[in-house]
Amino acid sequence: MAPLSSCNANHVVFLVLLLSFSAQLHGSWGQAGNDNFVTFQNSQFNSEFFVSWETSNVLTVDEGRTLQLMLTENSGTGVSSVGQYLYGYIRASIKLIPNDSAGTVTTFYMSSAGPTHDELDFEFLGNVSGQPYTLQTNVFAGGVGGREQRIGLWFDPREDFHQYSVIWNYKTISFYVDDVLIRLFQNHEASGQPYPVSQPMTVYSSLFDASSWATQGGLVKIDWTQAPFVASYSDYVLDACFWDTTLPRPECATPQAGDWWNAEYFQTIQDDQLGQMNWVTTNFMQYNYCTDTARYPIAPFECTAPYNS
Repeated sequence: MAPLSSCNANHVVFLVLLLSFSAQLHGSWGQAGNDNFVTFQNSQFNSEFFVSWETSNVLTVDEGRTLQLMLTENSGTGVSSVGQYLYGYIRASIKLIPNDSAGTVTTFYMSSAGPTHDELDFEFLGNVSGQPYTLQTNVFAGGVGGREQRIGLWFDPREDFHQYSVIWNYKTISFYVDDVLIRLFQNHEASGQPYPVSQPMTVYSSLFDASSWATQGGLVKIDWTQAPFVASYSDYVLDACFWDTTLPRPECATPQAGDWWNAEYFQTIQDDQLGQMNWVTTNFMQYNYCTDTARYPIAPFECTAPYNS
């Protein structure tokens, strides 16, 4: 089944805003004689990211345009953005681990620091060969998470690069896969619900061993004979309000009409986007915290509140 389409004029504007070209890239991990190999320090990623752990497990290929993260039996790895951001648009094109990826988790997310941190997650839960990946999203606000949603995907994310993005403004957080809206989290602070409005976040990508929970609730562990496991990232976009912690609060941290992510279209949900999200929920939802009555006998407020439209 193909994703829903619409000729809605607003949706056309949205697609134009987000139009980009996913590179059709292939690389091998550290092959001798690979002319496309570039060290991380000499790649385009070095200006916006740094390796936060296990430098030896990070590589760039395709003349520095594709970032590869590697998981071995000794360690996973991760990169972090140099800057912090409050509101805006983040995106990455990701090609996931081929073949057997059971027990692994590949991530792309934003997070602030501290016990009351905010966080917006894409987590890709690996599976055994021939079985599909699961995409888990989550939202933390004021240190409170537990808002997991898990979906299958309508394509094989191991075969090619696909785009995963978040638009975050002071009213709405929207999660997209290839510009298809998969999730919405809206601001209900007026009703006493926390919402990420004041804490700048760092952007992270990582790959690690999550055998204890990632695949079938931890029943299936990593098969280390398949290592190393490699996930590839490209086409990062950090079009957001940069927060320089050495300076006073930046102007863009207060919603500005000139910031495109604050446009009314992105503060509310349009009919065509609601159709997309309903299509994903109906056909691909595997788990939704909103309907987990054993965990939440009373549904969290945002699960029953109407969408701003």
